[in-house]
Amino acid sequence: MDVNGVGWIAAIIIGGLAGWFAEMFMKSNTGILMNIILGIVGAIVLNAILQALNIGAFGAGWIAYLITGFIGACLLIWVGRLVRR
Repeated sequence: MDVNGVGWIAAIIIGGLAGWFAEMFMKSNTGILMNIILGIVGAIVLNAILQALNIGAFGAGWIAYLITGFIGACLLIWVGRLVRR
């Protein structure tokens, strides 16, 4: 089963990178497990939002998954900060 043209093991690795980049960009302090979760869930959430708005995905493959995961993880961190206030 592929997610955005990327296998599950690659999705975990790329999700971890995307979450780590988002952690650095948003200056949050999360661990490696949370980075992986943020990257993977962020990519899934952003893909769902893009499909709901009838906008195509950023493409298929590793780079598209990394970009989608990064933006989605930043969005999740931002929403998490809003909820905590």
